[in-house]
Formats: sequence, structure tokens, C-alpha cells
Amino acid sequence: MQVPLSGSDIDEKDIQGVVNVLKSRFLSIGPKIVEFEKKMADYMGRKYTVAVNSGTSALHLIVRSLGIGEGDLVITTPFSFIASSNCLLFEKAVPAFVDIEPDTLNLDPEKVESKILSMKKEEISKLKALLVVDVFSHPVRWDRFKELADKYSLRLIEDSAEALGSEYKGEKAGNLGEIGVFAFYPNKQMTTGEGGIIITDDEKVAQLCQSMRSQGRGVSGEWLSHLRVGYNYRMDELAASLGCSQLDRLEEIIFKRNQVAQLYNHKLQEIEEIEIPYIADYVTRLSWFVYVIRLKKGISRDQIMQYLNQEGVQCKPYFTPIHLQPFYRKMFGYKEGDFPVTEDVAGRTIALPFFNNLKEEQIDYVVEKLKEGIKLVVSE
Repeated sequence: MQVPLSGSDIDEKDIQGVVNVLKSRFLSIGPKIVEFEKKMADYMGRKYTVAVNSGTSALHLIVRSLGIGEGDLVITTPFSFIASSNCLLFEKAVPAFVDIEPDTLNLDPEKVESKILSMKKEEISKLKALLVVDVFSHPVRWDRFKELADKYSLRLIEDSAEALGSEYKGEKAGNLGEIGVFAFYPNKQMTTGEGGIIITDDEKVAQLCQSMRSQGRGVSGEWLSHLRVGYNYRMDELAASLGCSQLDRLEEIIFKRNQVAQLYNHKLQEIEEIEIPYIADYVTRLSWFVYVIRLKKGISRDQIMQYLNQEGVQCKPYFTPIHLQPFYRKMFGYKEGDFPVTEDVAGRTIALPFFNNLKEEQIDYVVEKLKEGIKLVVSE
């Protein structure tokens, strides 16, 4: 059996919507992006949404719209997809990494405050924002981060790219920071192929992002009138159409993913050598993005992954620490041991196959091969 890591859930309505766009006169800058942005704003209960071609683009526009620039410091996590830090490098700002909580795998707010209190005056003057990531769709401790943002006069950016539909104490992820981001890559809860969106109530930020996503054009949209430096970050009509139909099915999608996660939880709970995903009590709804297990210390993760892959079970290490990526080491001098919780967790995680329509017999096969792999490695 071959079990892929991820897979999209595309139905006939999705396909027909894209076909209808292809038959229309608008492939870009048309009515579908307007419809998609309105649907997302209504779903989130926010005033403004700005759809773009990726979550990375969304983060970059936010950083730029907040005036974060060369030499500025932004506290963020080293345990994330690399875009959450690269978006700062695009503007020559500096990611100020802080270690994570060992259970949620999210940025640790107590360590964040300790980091701030240990900073020199010149560093404090450059500290502009907290860029907080809801890792693996699990919201961070938002009450505490809001306190920190208020206490130290910092902008609060929520990278909720992986957490569409999750809730913190009844509030939707993406609404918990000052400005939020979702992404719609094919492995996400819903997809637009490639794509992302900015969520905010800040009119100034929304207008700047709208302008910069389209070559710096003004509100009028005059084609050859450019008010500022901008980019070609627009979402096209095909992607927006897919987003509209996928959003209509979001509750169904979240339900299906939860069923898959619960099957995994049930079938894996008796394997002593692993830890299943942790969910904090403040999470009132988890919209599963990936299913990531952790091996107990001392078990070779790489050997088990090798076995799974050779048996047809696709899997990945989620995540490799950002600070240990080669060019981060070179730019900032990071080394092993700088963020011990991140490094420990990153060396023990395995993302198992996870998507909406994963069948129970596929899950059974994954679990069977995982048990075999663990037995082989432990017995060596």
C-alpha cells in the first residue's frame, strides 16, 4: 500500500467554479476575489481581508505595512515553517528567536518576557513586534501575548496559516492578534492551490496591503499609477473561485479531519514509544492541520522514518529548527544548543499521512508499519 502525506479534497462544485472562471472574461482582478474576500471577512467577523498569492506574501505585506524595517527586532519562534521568519528578512529586520513550550510546541510567553527583560536599551529601542505562530493549528496562549504586547508597546502579528477554524477560548484563530494570516496551500484545511489572506480591522493596514499586493497602485486601481513600491502578490480569479467553494465546505472539511485525527488517537494510544498530539484546555476547537507524533527520547526518528517510507508510508520531520537552517547559521551565528526545547522536539517529531479523505484501512496500515518500525529500531 502507498499512503501519501497529504491530499486535497476537491469536489465537482470546486471544479465547475474554476471552469466557469475560465469561460469568463476575468482571469485576474475580477469579481471572484471580491467575493472570496467578503466571504472570509464574514466568516471571521472582521472588517477587512486582503487575498494574496501565498501565506508568505501575506506575512511580508503585513511586516512592510507596519513599518518594520532594517535592523528592527521581532520576537518569534524557531519552531515553524521558515516563512514566518523569512518575511522579516525580506525587510532586513531581525528575527529574535525565543524557545517553545514543550507541550503545545508554541512560543513560550514566559520565555518571551524573560528575553525582553534581558535586552539592552539599544535592543529594546529596536524591538517592534511579536510574530506569533499557531503551530500545527494549536493556538498559543493569547491572553498572555496580548498582555506582553500592551506592556511593551509591541505590534502583535498572528501567523495562523495552519489554524483556519481553530478557536482559543471561543474566539477564532486569526482574530486573536492585531493582524492575522491564513494560507491555502494544498495541505491546508482548505485550498486555493496557492494562496493566502490577511485578516484585520485596521483600515490603514488593509489599504496598504491592497496597494502593495498590486504593484503599489492606489485605491482607484489606475493601471499605470503607482503610489509606492509594490509587488505582484495578487490572488488570481481561478484561485479565488476555488476558495469560495472550499470555504462553503469548511465545516464539513474540519469535521472530516477531526474524524481522521480521532482514529489516529485511538489506534496509537497504546504505543508506549510515542506521544500523540497534545491539546491545551484553552483550545475550544482544534481544526487539525497535520498529525504529528513525538517519539520517546532515545529512539532513532530517522531510522523509523526510513522504514515507513520504504514501506510506502510517506512521512516528514515537522519542523526542522529555523535557527539551524544553513543560511541562518551563517547570517546570525546560531548553533546547536541555542534553543534546547525546539531542538529536542524537532529531533523526535514525525508527521504521519493526514488529509480529509484518508481511509481507515490506510490509517491501520500506517499504524501497523509504525509499530513494526519501532520494534525493529528498539530491538537493535
